[in-house]
Amino acid sequence: MDDRIFALDIGTRSVTGIILEKEETKFKVIDYYTKEHTERSMRDGQIHNVVAVSDIIREVKEKLEHTHGSLHKVCVAAAGRALKTTQATSTIELNQQPIVEEETIKHLELSAVQAAQIKLAQEEQTEDYHNYYCVGYSILHYQIDEERIGSLIDQSGEKASVEIIATFLPKIVVESLLAALGRAALEMDALTLEPIAAIHVLVPESMRRLNVALVDIGAGTSDIAITNAGTVAAYGMVPVAGDEITEAISDAYLLDFPLAEQTKRDIVNDGEAMVADILGFETTITYDALVGEIRSKVEYLASKVAEEILLLNANPPKAVMLVGGGSLTPEITKILADKLRLPENRVAVRGIDAIQNLVSSEALPKGPDFVTPIGIAIAAKQNPVHYVTVNVNKQKVRMFEMKQLTVGDALIQAGLDIQKMYGRPGSAVMVTVNGKEITIPGQFGQAPQLSVNGIKTTVEQSILNNDNVEVEKGEDGSPALITLEELIGDLPSKVIYFNNQPIKRYANYFVNGKKQVKAYVVKDRDNIVFENETTVKDFLPYVDKEGSLQINSFSVYVNDEEVKLPIGETRIFVNNNQANDDKVLHNNDQLTIEPASTPLVSDLFTVLGKKAVNTTAVYFNGQYIELEQSCYSIKRDGETVRPETELNNLDYLSMKAKEIEPFIFQDIFRYIDIDISKVSGDFKLYINDMPASFDAEIQHGDQLRITW
Repeated sequence: MDDRIFALDIGTRSVTGIILEKEETKFKVIDYYTKEHTERSMRDGQIHNVVAVSDIIREVKEKLEHTHGSLHKVCVAAAGRALKTTQATSTIELNQQPIVEEETIKHLELSAVQAAQIKLAQEEQTEDYHNYYCVGYSILHYQIDEERIGSLIDQSGEKASVEIIATFLPKIVVESLLAALGRAALEMDALTLEPIAAIHVLVPESMRRLNVALVDIGAGTSDIAITNAGTVAAYGMVPVAGDEITEAISDAYLLDFPLAEQTKRDIVNDGEAMVADILGFETTITYDALVGEIRSKVEYLASKVAEEILLLNANPPKAVMLVGGGSLTPEITKILADKLRLPENRVAVRGIDAIQNLVSSEALPKGPDFVTPIGIAIAAKQNPVHYVTVNVNKQKVRMFEMKQLTVGDALIQAGLDIQKMYGRPGSAVMVTVNGKEITIPGQFGQAPQLSVNGIKTTVEQSILNNDNVEVEKGEDGSPALITLEELIGDLPSKVIYFNNQPIKRYANYFVNGKKQVKAYVVKDRDNIVFENETTVKDFLPYVDKEGSLQINSFSVYVNDEEVKLPIGETRIFVNNNQANDDKVLHNNDQLTIEPASTPLVSDLFTVLGKKAVNTTAVYFNGQYIELEQSCYSIKRDGETVRPETELNNLDYLSMKAKEIEPFIFQDIFRYIDIDISKVSGDFKLYINDMPASFDAEIQHGDQLRITW
């Protein structure tokens, strides 16, 4: 038996034993035997009744031993449906300091995996999360301040986070498997995972750069494995499979479950089947009739598989391979392709004929349901899963070598809180900037220092059996260290043209009342003031050393609200527009100071930003005339004042908006000298050469005339 491999596929419904013989680089099936469980001793890939399962294993073993001699060692697989998948998030505070090293991101990812491990233990109501071994994880997305982003490198914000999906194998699954084998007088020769086994024989490493999903549709569950970028990137499982379809057939045709299962197989193989229901009536069921009856259940199965694939892969894969007995479910390939929005030829059932290094023989079983048993035999021998023991800070840690193990895997399994292994952030500095309190965070704490066998390394470094991993807490970050220029920025200078003369104005930093240079290092509790705006009031002392320019306040009350007007010896103009002394000056502004007269009512309109009069222009007998109409009625002590009226300080004015009425022909006589009473004979009025009356409305640009 030296060149022969004995493998067992211990499934939900049955146990299949298979013997392969190695011929140079290829394998040949010598014999196989399948025995169904007599009771529900297997659930969700885990052995619930070790004694019952071991009895079935012993029967399969003895059946094959009868022909091929004594069997002592066996290759087995932990069921893919035993894998537990969960999502988790990890977050670190950035305080506007960007992440500059990939190692920091890796530590953040491992913290998320560790959070997933703890979350899974809580969901399974156990406190010992060390009983779950991580067999792989994928990044779902990164975030900066809760906004998704492609990469965290050199991104600033308050906090950064990563969300991952991780897959774990419960330790009890392997332990119960070992117990069942032991009772059947078998020794575990090699261990693999069922999804790895199927992938190993159908998708060789040279093809794993392709994004392909393999789905093993069994009786109770559908196991999923996904390849991408040269590796098996993710695993998953949905608790829906072939039994759902069998139950639908049983319900539709009143058949007991075993007969419904056999009917399903007969119709798939032969196109139709004649069956007798529980009442004794015989019925011939065609393939098309069967498809119609089970359509909703097939849709449900395909939907669940598609949802899990999209969760694990984020996007539809390039192709999907189906194996297992349930992959022969009618129309499953078409419906699954539709759910994943793939062409129909990108979803296909793969049988043992797709295994490249398998020699054809008479004993070769047919169909996709034997891909996994053959895969277990080949994969377990070529790529067995080993126990690896490493020391993490002198603590022994045992792991399953489902993939190439790294320092990061050892940290997770050792239960080290990766976040706490970082150095503490440096002390912050509290300052006040222009009246606003600001906290300046200290520098990041350093990442933990890692070494393997005394050589410094990273979390991605591969590890081997008996390696010694040392983890030292990272150094604490430095206290906040920042200059005025780094905190505020380099304040720009401005050129203001004062009475046409250019004057350069420099902004200044002040700390605790004293002028400071921009290289000053900020200290805790500093009170910082910087001039980020220059108003006319700020600027005038630089050009009026003697104080000869006075800008006195002048106020009136309009409808009981105070309105300040510019008055005194000067009037202010910025870029030829009259302005107040709180007007902000910008680079290259033109500032002019001129003597001013007493404010007028028209000045009040300027300050309030209101329109004093409504105007229009017409032509009368060819003469251009502008007509005005007051927009507001302004009274002082009950008497109406006009725009040219001078104001007194602290005047009380009432202002009321007038109803704007249209101009009429008659309004023109306020602007021309014609005494109609002295004109003899008849006269006629025209607007744009059309007869009109004195109360006719006129519009801007109209041509008006009178004829006698």
